Amino acid sequence: MRILDYKNLGLKGVMNLVEGARSRPVDVADRVREIIERVKREGDKALFEFAQQFDRVDLKTLEVSKSEILEAKKKVSKADVVAIKFALKNVEKFHKDCLVKKQPVTETVAGVKVWREFRPIQKVGLYIPGGLAAYPSTVLMLAGPAGLAGCEEIVMCTPCDSAGVCNPYVLVAADLCGVKKIFKVGGAQAIAAMAFGTESIPRVYKIFGPGNQYVSTAKALLQSEVAIDMPAGPSELLVVADDSADVDWIAADMLSQLEHGADSQSILVAFSEKFAGKVMGKMLEQSMKLNRKGLIDQSFEKSYVVVVETVAQAISLIDAYAPEHLEIVTKDPAKILKKVGNFGSAFLGKYSCESLGDYATGSNHTLPTSGYAKMFPPLAIESFGKMVQIQTVSKSGFDRLAKAVCRLADMEKLDAHKNSVTIRQ
Repeated sequence: MRILDYKNLGLKGVMNLVEGARSRPVDVADRVREIIERVKREGDKALFEFAQQFDRVDLKTLEVSKSEILEAKKKVSKADVVAIKFALKNVEKFHKDCLVKKQPVTETVAGVKVWREFRPIQKVGLYIPGGLAAYPSTVLMLAGPAGLAGCEEIVMCTPCDSAGVCNPYVLVAADLCGVKKIFKVGGAQAIAAMAFGTESIPRVYKIFGPGNQYVSTAKALLQSEVAIDMPAGPSELLVVADDSADVDWIAADMLSQLEHGADSQSILVAFSEKFAGKVMGKMLEQSMKLNRKGLIDQSFEKSYVVVVETVAQAISLIDAYAPEHLEIVTKDPAKILKKVGNFGSAFLGKYSCESLGDYATGSNHTLPTSGYAKMFPPLAIESFGKMVQIQTVSKSGFDRLAKAVCRLADMEKLDAHKNSVTIRQ
């Protein structure tokens, strides 16, 4: 981790270094295309063979059975179930309160009323990654809102281990969310299966969830077949902290992001080099006691501290970086927040650590990364549906629109459009 001086480097110089350290996507497109084509052509047969190749397991069936769900429940303690239910309750409360099922009616001219209403996407696919860690929290963030939105069919894919067993915490979380169709399929092949459908796995209209480079590449390549939630990359955190912040707490927050993987990145924006040095020292000290020190050591090298002189410089850096997670730990967090436009999820004040949002504040932890927060929003309940437009026109409203509509139809030489109006006059 290096300390960068904003005054000497300027915004462009800082961003060149910071973005240069962001992990470059591995070019796996050709391999992913092969996987996609095989799944499209061979269906379940390809999925069984990929399970042998990638997961070292000879599966007899792809779908997780009811007995496997019951077995998973035996492996999860009552205390763990209580924690999962608590987090799910908060996720559902926040997302339910955010949903606007019908927007106010607008009368554009007298007798012409227009409004929008929410309609759920009927069939959605959820991808829950495995590999380095189990993510029951991601199940809650995806399946919770999908159920509340009213999606009729929710399909979930998640990898299994070499014994053909899926993570019990993931299965229990899915069961608590009411997911009925769970399949032991991971990687790009899972995305392809949900995009095209196979003998076992239903085809869906939109796919949600994070994953490795193979998963994210498959989602990108299949956008002509299926909608996706957002582009996804390595996890990241930017913390803005002044000298009033607790250095131990800030160090802990920075490390919490780095343990996601070797390609994660934490950025500290500080107002003094002395404070920055203290935080770095505490990070090194705390990391010695953490289980994932090996991963943290790698992501630590891709992370930076940027020393700024003014709040304006901090704001410029935040907007240029567009962090997935933004912590503002200063004397007046609101002062910075109101001037920042680009971030996925913000955490204000010394007690609002990012880990809380990952699990249980109720906000969604599926967020735009790699600068995509400049144009993509966090996952939300409305992501599982769409707003349709509705209008109703009275006779008086029709009369007020007719002349202008006929003139516009003449401009575009669309006489059938004009005729559908004049026939009513």
